[in-house]
Amino acid sequence: MQRAAAASRATAWSTERHGAARVTASASFSVAGTALPLRVRGGGGQLLSLPLLSGGRAVTARVAAAEAPLPADDAAAGRERGAGGGALAETAQLGAMIVAWYLLNIYFNIYNKQVLQPLPFPYTITAFQLAFGSLVIVLMWALKLHPAPRISISQLAKIAPLAAGHMLGTVFTNMSLGKVAVSFTHTIKASEPFFTVLLSAFFLGETPSLLVMGSLVPIVGGVALASLTELSFNWIGFWSAMASNLLYQSRNVLSKKLLGGEEGLNLQELCVRAALAGFCFHGYQKLSYLILARVSPVTHSVANCVKRVVVIVASVLFFRTPISPVNALGTGVALGGVFLYSRLKRTKPKNA
Repeated sequence: MQRAAAASRATAWSTERHGAARVTASASFSVAGTALPLRVRGGGGQLLSLPLLSGGRAVTARVAAAEAPLPADDAAAGRERGAGGGALAETAQLGAMIVAWYLLNIYFNIYNKQVLQPLPFPYTITAFQLAFGSLVIVLMWALKLHPAPRISISQLAKIAPLAAGHMLGTVFTNMSLGKVAVSFTHTIKASEPFFTVLLSAFFLGETPSLLVMGSLVPIVGGVALASLTELSFNWIGFWSAMASNLLYQSRNVLSKKLLGGEEGLNLQELCVRAALAGFCFHGYQKLSYLILARVSPVTHSVANCVKRVVVIVASVLFFRTPISPVNALGTGVALGGVFLYSRLKRTKPKNA
């Protein structure tokens, strides 16, 4: 009985130590002065000591055991740790891109306003910004920093109207920035979802849900409230921002379907700020598309809504724009409606 118990404990210890692997080896130990053989099955490898107790005496057996292979669970855990580290790095990279997107947009609006105040020529400024962005792109292609796209004639024919809409949208945005405060321009541009719903229904035949329609009410109401109390209100600035919304959202819908001051500035300061505005314009547009490629359109819309809040707050602080409580309420209601609209877009209509 003692022999059987000792052999049973040795086999159990070996199985627990090496998992499902079996070892083959032979060893001998003595119990009460009698040598007993012990056989365990597996591969060759390292010598192990088995402390056994029998009859109150410690018995040690040296067993040749196999070095067990790495279990599958450990390998899977290693892969999971690697995947977790990669996901963390990707999230950090996305966060850095969003922060850079916000910062470039803030500086673009500040430099743009500083240029448009003494030089109220939005067409000229827009042409300069687009030309500067084109120069940056050509340099990136020449230096192999970004692969040059291969575009066919048919693709170019589809892109041309989208590019024209983007250019005109930028022109009207600059017109609005030249006439009214930066914060008011972006409050009006917060009504973009209204045009998105309207144009999607007209061109794509998409019927919005009642919840999505309801989310447009605070957007329109907030913009109207902010307009009534805006100190820098100007009809040209208002309708220019609205036209910019229409053109930008037309570009987005068609893409889905097909694919001032009295201070004055000298010439050097004007050129530097215009160049900086062009650089920031190109940079934040590029980052916007890179972020859109990594996240869902709904997430991008939410991030864009937060970006408007950041730009409005930054411009108010930088230019010290006077804002009444009612004006701030209207802006907040409009932005809250945009956020609600973005969240409700997750819900598809029942007939979809």
